[in-house]
Amino acid sequence: MRGLYRLLTRWWTAFALAASLALLGAAHAFERFGDLAPCNLCLKQREVYWGAVAIALVATLWHLISRGSRGTPRIAAFLLAVVFATGTITAIFHMGGEMKWWDLPATCSGGGDINLESLAALALGTGPVEKVVMCDAVTWRFLGLSMAGWNALISATLAVFSLLAAKRPKDARAPRI
Repeated sequence: MRGLYRLLTRWWTAFALAASLALLGAAHAFERFGDLAPCNLCLKQREVYWGAVAIALVATLWHLISRGSRGTPRIAAFLLAVVFATGTITAIFHMGGEMKWWDLPATCSGGGDINLESLAALALGTGPVEKVVMCDAVTWRFLGLSMAGWNALISATLAVFSLLAAKRPKDARAPRI
């Protein structure tokens, strides 16, 4: 167990990169194959993972270029913790709106950008009919949690592991000169 912990904290940015890409892939698979269109808050939660991908990719490349002698850059692990914590807060906000704990913003209620050209095209039958996805409507549940609920749990777990990687044991740190 201790060896797994050392491996995970030493290569945390690579694990975070893989986890973020897997979650983005799962979200796109639900959209494409499950026919579950994302709402505005779902898209905001995806932006968090894209940010994590950018940080983790740069840090992992740095780790590989420096031949792993210094371990995962601690600042990258801390930045990932902040990014994943942001994802947790966004997912909890989304989940709270789904559970009717609070009201969601107007952009989540289908009142997006409407202009005269799109209305005229819709009236004439020449424009596409866009399906409006409400943020407070739960379209998928597993074990009683919506996608936003699962995302909150996963993001919180990734934030905790990122903090553990930022404060890893001395044997995984760079040697002192």
